Amino acid sequence: MTESVDLSEKFDRSAHLQRRLHELVPGGAHTYARGPDQYPEHMTPVLTHGNGAHVWDVDGNRYVEYGMGLRSVTLGHGYRPVVDAVTEAVRRGTNFSRPTLLEVEAAEDFLSLVPGADMVKFAKNGSDATTAAVRLARAVTRRDHIAVCDHPFFSVDDWFIGTTPMSAGIPESSRSLTLRFRYNDLASLDAALTSHPVACVVLEAATATTEPAPGFLEGVRRLCDRHGALMVLDEMITGFRWSEHGAQSVYGVRPDLSCWGKAMGNGFPISALAGRREYMELGGLGTDAERVFLLSTTHGPEAASLAAFRAVVRAYGTERPIERMEAAGTRLASAVNALSAEMGLDEYVRVEGRPSCLVFSTRGPDGTPSQEYRTLFLAELLDRGVLGQSFVVSAAHTDDDIDLTVAAVEAALVVYRKAIDAGSVRGLLRGRPVAPALRRFAAPRRLP
Repeated sequence: MTESVDLSEKFDRSAHLQRRLHELVPGGAHTYARGPDQYPEHMTPVLTHGNGAHVWDVDGNRYVEYGMGLRSVTLGHGYRPVVDAVTEAVRRGTNFSRPTLLEVEAAEDFLSLVPGADMVKFAKNGSDATTAAVRLARAVTRRDHIAVCDHPFFSVDDWFIGTTPMSAGIPESSRSLTLRFRYNDLASLDAALTSHPVACVVLEAATATTEPAPGFLEGVRRLCDRHGALMVLDEMITGFRWSEHGAQSVYGVRPDLSCWGKAMGNGFPISALAGRREYMELGGLGTDAERVFLLSTTHGPEAASLAAFRAVVRAYGTERPIERMEAAGTRLASAVNALSAEMGLDEYVRVEGRPSCLVFSTRGPDGTPSQEYRTLFLAELLDRGVLGQSFVVSAAHTDDDIDLTVAAVEAALVVYRKAIDAGSVRGLLRGRPVAPALRRFAAPRRLP
């Protein structure tokens, strides 16, 4: 069990740079999920580099990292074949005024993995792809409303962010066009589809903690067909974590359109919109119908990310990274849950979800999810060399990494047990609790 270190020594330079980031960047980070409010106060490492499953901060601290670039890294940081492929591509030039051979090869690679898709178009981030899917569905159906599942995040654009607590600046006319339905609840989807003519239904096939109930995805497909709506499957997380063929292959459903990103580039910025030819061609030159401005970006086909994607495809064909992630995740979840049960904390701390995409739940004495107790758990893990808002693994996580994490969790649970017995984190939690990333007002609530 590792001993904890005085925070003023351990995070001194990180704290200085975090203050500087706040002066330069709204919120102190370029992604809300990476913000300092997502980590314990005074414990916000500013990183310098990573290798495999490890990262280092500006104070020289080394961590086993989980979450892995918001689930975008599955092969490990600095994975050599990807780095080599990108280096060679960059040496030959990165952006041109005509399509390249690399674009043909990358599209062929993608479509060979996703047999339910006839055409693909690459972009740089997930929101590009999901918003393009919504626009295309609206053009196909000549309808304005869309139905979106109650999952955490789909896009930075108005059609989705208007449904969140951070809807400031988004016109009511946009917000009112997005209808919500509940996952694994076909009746709620049917009600949404019946209430208005709907262009498309947007959902993830599964989440880290929720599998589709028997018949649910098949039911979504039937309802879309019955009501004339397109089925749009978000594969941002499930693609290359559930399978390189996507969750659609795992669960046996064919969407009209699917949206990809994150792990397809092992951290490089690449996303994709894929789908049936009859719809995708509306954004091309092969139709007499009115054209759709589908995706047209300067950097969508840049060479570095396409080369990274092709190297990822090769790795998935030879190294079985999903099996390795599932083995590491299964081992970690089993060990942590056994420790939690042994200490009588299994009602309060539990690891759950698909082994390649694990999360941990943290509950207070009343048995409900608690930000204060989550913060306490995060702080104790950070203090012992484990960085992560989840236990999302990569294929680079070794048995030694899992063992170090389990030892850190064991020490953290000793403190957690004290807090549960005391009925409060007071005296154990240093600083304010973490806060939801998407919330209406900025200031995180402090302990009374």
